[in-house]
Amino acid sequence: MTSAPPPAPRRRSGATARIVLGVAGGIAAYKACEVLRRLTEAGHSVRVIPTESALNFVGAATFEALSSQPVRTGVFEDIPEVAHVRLGQQAELVVVAPATADLLSRAARGRADDLLTATLLTARCPVLFVPAMHTEMWLHPATQDNVALLRSRGLTVMEPASGRLTGVDSGPGRLPEPAEIAELARLLLERPDALPHDLSGRRIVVSAGGTREPLDPVRFLGNRSSGLQGFALARVAAQRGAEVTLVAAHTAELAAPAGVRMVHASTAASLREAMLAEAAEAEVVVMAAAVADFRPAQQADHKIKKTAAGPPTITLETNPDILVELVGKRRDGQLIVGFAAETGDETGDVLHHGRAKLARKGCDLLVVNAVGEGRTFEQPDNAGWLLSADGTEVELPSGSKALLASRVWDAVARRSPV
Repeated sequence: MTSAPPPAPRRRSGATARIVLGVAGGIAAYKACEVLRRLTEAGHSVRVIPTESALNFVGAATFEALSSQPVRTGVFEDIPEVAHVRLGQQAELVVVAPATADLLSRAARGRADDLLTATLLTARCPVLFVPAMHTEMWLHPATQDNVALLRSRGLTVMEPASGRLTGVDSGPGRLPEPAEIAELARLLLERPDALPHDLSGRRIVVSAGGTREPLDPVRFLGNRSSGLQGFALARVAAQRGAEVTLVAAHTAELAAPAGVRMVHASTAASLREAMLAEAAEAEVVVMAAAVADFRPAQQADHKIKKTAAGPPTITLETNPDILVELVGKRRDGQLIVGFAAETGDETGDVLHHGRAKLARKGCDLLVVNAVGEGRTFEQPDNAGWLLSADGTEVELPSGSKALLASRVWDAVARRSPV
């Protein structure tokens, strides 16, 4: 089978791009307006190409107002511009959201019977299809064959979310949240080859977020972890075909990534219990959660009051080292990835402390991040180093947290059994 032409080189993070947003005719078309808003607010030039049926759900005037560009559906409009060729040739990314069963079928078969499908044939850039349809349609062998065919050509077809559909129906086939679509769009602009379907069938468990250790019913010991990096790892792994469970501690109220099963935890003890249980059947375990090193030795059953005697003395005790325990209990062939948030001090720099932690923890791979004000925690971007137990060290340049996640999964894919 002939593959699609090579994708464009990686773009500079944050650079503006020419994006085509295709919209097929499904009830989820209204969410395309939010996808469009997020892409334009990121500074991109977005041309919306709906199908005729999509305009039954959202009118052309809405897309034109939000994009500041004309909206057309047919190949016989704007003849001098040769739009059915030029739009695809000039695009740096094509996103189709929602992509209905009909649209996926026409794209897979190379149809060119409207402006959107013609544009898909002329595009030589990354293409992201975002399916949305009823569960029965998504799981039908014909749809699954079309998805497999599109992926075999190097195009990206997202796994849909699970949840409420139209009416009382619920299940896989729901359009992922616009924020998630925009995140993957940014990833493909940063790195066009970031989402190969190379983790298909792999069982992966990822931890994310920061634990909180209660002091009293009001206060706790915690950290600034937002969970963004762990969620990005889970999201990218699922879109690369893995069966992913995300053990989430406290996060910035993040929605579960599409195609990801989520388990909630709170304290280090509850995270430990969940990770040990989930890791038992996993082929890859990633400890990205920021686990509190210490917890109060005693938890007050009432709010500790401020008194004239001054602040109370709080005795701390050490939390279990979950990563070390996971390494000690690993099953044959299991790959374990750790994360280390470090700052330099008088004894060494960030990388020095990361190397020492890799040796101490005994995991296969360790991602080392430099943390501090405006770095890593609660930020959309990340950077660092990927250290391997075999002594290999790879610098991870600054970019989206999804980009860093894609580099981690590259290393995992190379090591995972085929």
